[in-house]
Amino acid sequence: MKINVAIVAGGNSSEYQISVNSAQQVFSHLDKDRFYPLIVIIRGREWFLQKDESSGSAIDKNDFSVTLNGKKLTFDVVFNAIHGTPGEDGKLQSYFDMIGIPYTGSGSFSSALSFNKYACKLYLEKFGIPTAWSILIRSEDNWEQRIEEEKLPYPCFVKPNNSGSSFGVSRVVSQKNLPSAINAALQEDDEIIIEEFIEGTEVTCGVLKTVGKEYLFPVTEIISKKEFFDYEAKYEPGMAEVITPARIKDTETNEIHKLSSVIYSALNCRGVVRIDFILSKGKPYFLEVNGIPGLSAKSIIPKQAELYGLKLEDFYSLLIEDAISRS
Repeated sequence: MKINVAIVAGGNSSEYQISVNSAQQVFSHLDKDRFYPLIVIIRGREWFLQKDESSGSAIDKNDFSVTLNGKKLTFDVVFNAIHGTPGEDGKLQSYFDMIGIPYTGSGSFSSALSFNKYACKLYLEKFGIPTAWSILIRSEDNWEQRIEEEKLPYPCFVKPNNSGSSFGVSRVVSQKNLPSAINAALQEDDEIIIEEFIEGTEVTCGVLKTVGKEYLFPVTEIISKKEFFDYEAKYEPGMAEVITPARIKDTETNEIHKLSSVIYSALNCRGVVRIDFILSKGKPYFLEVNGIPGLSAKSIIPKQAELYGLKLEDFYSLLIEDAISRS
């Protein structure tokens, strides 16, 4: 009997379309002899089966089931492909925990912690993970006074505290540019972080730990043609070089792998995550964890997995099998 797989996609953030693209990529590569996959779109209160986005069948939220051809279909496992809220911040995980359906990716607490950039940085500092100096500002704060007190270093980055795909992120070179950067970040989240700029090379590493094996994927080097690796650089052709494996020393790769493994375990991650660093003078500085990394045709993780030696069909099957084995 085939395993019924709900590939959840969409979400309530600016990453909606990226998530849908990831879900479609996963759907196309799943072994249809083993799995019966269906894409489920989640957007606010609207949860429906994607046939096309105008005629999908509604999901019964009481047990996450759907009626097809007059028959009730339940799911054996959820493949979580939602970037941003509610799929990456622990909310959806809590729902699936309550109704007893296994899902790919980290649990509710780990997801909530890793999604909150500032809290995650503070937590990992206790494990000796080097990271850039930063401050947290909430929408209700008097940020002008806070900025004056902190005496910010320039250039610096202004980021939404809970967001992804570089939406609302700005590189600020002087105080006159700060108000517009803060306002842009507050369009994405009611909390923002201001983080010091560290000169170096941006690198990222995929990590997966199953019950029986640790996968440390090849490190990827990112060279943006913009000021930094923003949304345009990530998704517009020709705006960035994404080089795997990274052109760095073996000792630097080993250190990034070591830190990535420590971070994964410290946060109690599950499934595949992608961890970003700035490599400066041979030392990696932690930036953030991507708890539900992109899986579209343009995304980094599928390319890392293939270079590691995993066919995408096997990789996605592995994620599902691991989720089921932990339930």
